[in-house]
This record gives sequence, structure tokens and C-alpha cells, in this order.
Amino acid sequence: MSTAIAMRKITISLPGELVAFADQRAEEIHTSRSQIICWVLAEAKARAEATLAAEGYQFYAQELAEFAAVSVDAVAESWPVESWIDLQPEGMNHAG
Repeated sequence: MSTAIAMRKITISLPGELVAFADQRAEEIHTSRSQIICWVLAEAKARAEATLAAEGYQFYAQELAEFAAVSVDAVAESWPVESWIDLQPEGMNHAG
């Protein structure tokens, strides 16, 4: 079951060459100029959101890396390396 998207009519001004391009693409794929412009704007919005998400992931990755770097010494002091061997899965604690 599809949900109808509320559409709004607007008036915009575009350079003639962009209108001609939109009209040409619309004719090629049998759709309207409005649909072409809608798709282009939706793609621009998706790219902007993806960029923002990537920046957020990079920020938190850096923050987590800094936390790990600070924490590793504290963990190493309180939890000797010898005890790590007991926690490794079977077959992982043998040299060679």
C-alpha cells in the first residue's frame, strides 16, 4: 500500500538551457519536467545527508580512537597480557 506524497506547486526561475535539458530528459524517459526536477533535488538531498552522516561517523570514529588510545594504557596496567590468553577462542592461543 503506497502513501501519497503531498505535492506543492511552486514557481521557479531557471536558465533556459536547464529548462531545455529538463524537457529533453523528460521526453527521453517519458515523464514530466517536474518529475525530472524532483529527482534531481531528491538526489542532491540524499548526497547532502550522506555527506553529513559520513562526517558524523568520522567525528565519532576519531573520538573513539582517542578514547581507545587513552584507555589502552590503563587497561594494560590493570589487566596483564598473560590473562588475555585465557580469553581467546580455542585454537587462537597457540603460537605457530
